[in-house]
This record gives sequence, C-alpha cells and structure tokens, in this order.
Amino acid sequence: MRRDGRELNQVRKIDVKLDYLEAPAGSCLITMGKTQVLCAVTVENRVPNFLLGRGTGWLTAEYALLPASTKERTQREANIGRLSGRTQEVRRFIGRSLRPIFDLNLVGERTFIIDCDVIQADGGTRTAAVNGAFIALSSAVNKMMVNKEFSAFPILDYVAAVSLGIVKGEMMVDLCYEEDSNAEIDMNLVMTGRGKLIEVQATAEKLPVTRAEFDQLLELGAGAIKEIIQLEKKVLGRGNV
Repeated sequence: MRRDGRELNQVRKIDVKLDYLEAPAGSCLITMGKTQVLCAVTVENRVPNFLLGRGTGWLTAEYALLPASTKERTQREANIGRLSGRTQEVRRFIGRSLRPIFDLNLVGERTFIIDCDVIQADGGTRTAAVNGAFIALSSAVNKMMVNKEFSAFPILDYVAAVSLGIVKGEMMVDLCYEEDSNAEIDMNLVMTGRGKLIEVQATAEKLPVTRAEFDQLLELGAGAIKEIIQLEKKVLGRGNV
C-alpha cells in the first residue's frame, strides 16, 4: 500500500470532463489524482513551410505549468523571455506520442495544435498531458468527421501514457510528486491500444537497474496503460479506431 492507499500497480483515480471549453475544436480537463491538465485542440488551415504544397498536415503540442500549479509559484516563461529546456522537451514528448497514431496524409494541409496547460501538478504531468491531448484530439476529429472534413478517419489507434518507477525498492505505477522525487529509477511509457511501444523514457536516478527489472517495469506499465485506454474508450466511445 502507498501513502494514498493505492496498490503498487494501481493508477490514480482518473476523471475526464470532455469538451470542457467552447472555443477549441476539441478539449478536455483531465485529472489524475491531484494532477490536473487542461488540453485544447486548435485546427489551423495552414502548415509549416517545410510541408507547403505536399498535401499533408502537421500536429504539434505546447505545454506549460501555470504559476499556481505548484507549491512554490512557477514563473511564467513569457516573463523570462524563453522556454525552459524541460518545457521544450515535454512539448516534443507530447507531439511524438501522438503523431505515430495520427495519419497526417488524411487531414489535408491543416495543423493541429494541442495546448496542454497544467492547472495543478502532483507528478506525472507529461503523461497526463498525453492522455488528455489524445482525448481532446479524438473529440476534435470526431466532430470534423461528422462535418465530412475528412475522407477517412485519421486516428489509427488509441494511445496512452503512464509514469512508473522503483521507489524504496518497490515497483509502482503513476507516481505522485513525492514518489517521483524519491525514485531510484523513473520511467515514462507511451503505448498504443494494440500494445505497441511509442516511447520509453527511463533514468536510473540513484542505482543502475537490471534488464530483468527494466522488463518488469515495462510489463507493469503496459498493464496500467491498458486500464487508461479502457477509460478513454468509455469517454470517447470506440468510434472508428
């Protein structure tokens, strides 16, 4: 049992408020434990210069910790005049997590921008952002399909992400901040609904791990991701994926 009463292989309680905002093409407010992320999709009828004239689209993500999302106020990066290395890395992580399951050849010369703003941070913000981004993107695409903006459904599979690690010798999933800050190894795992890997981020913070331990962590994470994807299906409906 962990401090919040969860089993080692148990994800935090997840709540999703679909289409939380009116203006975006799709949106959701996702809560995983105490971590809350607002995800919103904007669709623009243009693409970056390197894709002009190719008839294909683009998908990108932005990510930010809001000032009051952490115990000590997080300074707005706009006031600093530059993005932190962490912010840039998380943005790329979210984009890399979604592009493999999104057929950009089917959406025309459109750019899908997914904004992920962390309202409250208690560990696992990037993985919660991936889950919320996928739900918001699916909502946007479902509406565009109803409006017959695509000839075929561009989302190829479900996708979900979870954090996990070894804390005080115990393997556990979906780490809160206290667990993450004391982890011997921490990992972020992204997988599809069909069980294929998209990304594995793993770092031994204190001691190296064995190959057997690494494989155990992957199995533990895969089980948690199956659970998250079942929730995504419940929220979105099975649709065309």
